[in-house]
Amino acid sequence: MQDLKKLINKDKLPKHVAVIMDGNGRWAKSRGEERTFGHKNAITAVRNVINACNEIHIPYLTLYTFSSENWNRPKEEVDTLMNLLSETLLLEAEEIFTKGLRMHVVGDITQLPELVRDQLLNVIELTKNNKKGNLILALNYGSQKEILKAVREISQDVKDGNIDVEDIDEKMFESHLYTKDFPAVDLMIRTSGEVRISNFLLWQIAYAELQFLDVLWPDFTKDTFFQCILDYQNKERRYGMTSDQISS
Repeated sequence: MQDLKKLINKDKLPKHVAVIMDGNGRWAKSRGEERTFGHKNAITAVRNVINACNEIHIPYLTLYTFSSENWNRPKEEVDTLMNLLSETLLLEAEEIFTKGLRMHVVGDITQLPELVRDQLLNVIELTKNNKKGNLILALNYGSQKEILKAVREISQDVKDGNIDVEDIDEKMFESHLYTKDFPAVDLMIRTSGEVRISNFLLWQIAYAELQFLDVLWPDFTKDTFFQCILDYQNKERRYGMTSDQISS
């Protein structure tokens, strides 16, 4: 079997990869199980993508862990997701620390259960001095709400006379986003065969390469990730320019 990792050009790696982890429910139903069974079996895939990123030294990885719309799911499923998050944080905290990763959270965590919130803050504190990579969990996150939050904050600054309307530019706007300390997303991956963004990092993926995989999330392996990186490296990123401009 071909070693995909060896084919990767270490000089052309994305700095920031974002993942929509989709397909747990369908994976479970295909096995005659409840949706919650899929969520419980998705932890291995999470480890796979974190380890793969760590092995090839991609500095930023954002995982769409729980959206602001996910509260609308059945209570049993939401409770299972929160319990799994709590258990995973307990089990993986030492591993995240040992790998030298720093953990961050984007989203409004005030609505999360107190236990989960405290565990998140503890891991963030534990890993705050780590420098080998950044693991970013999008929790109770919705990009439209994030953008509206930024608009309100900037509007208030204008109203209070702290800034002029003419001062508003992309850099200022980005300074009001949850992701203000991270680079723009270079590669966004979504599993399960669905071809949509689902309110995820709408501003941050403006020039990202998008990959939609016919793989259900619990089946996601390190080789799946390495193949995504190889596909990314075969793309020409033009940022609005022509191929001739890029080559010159």
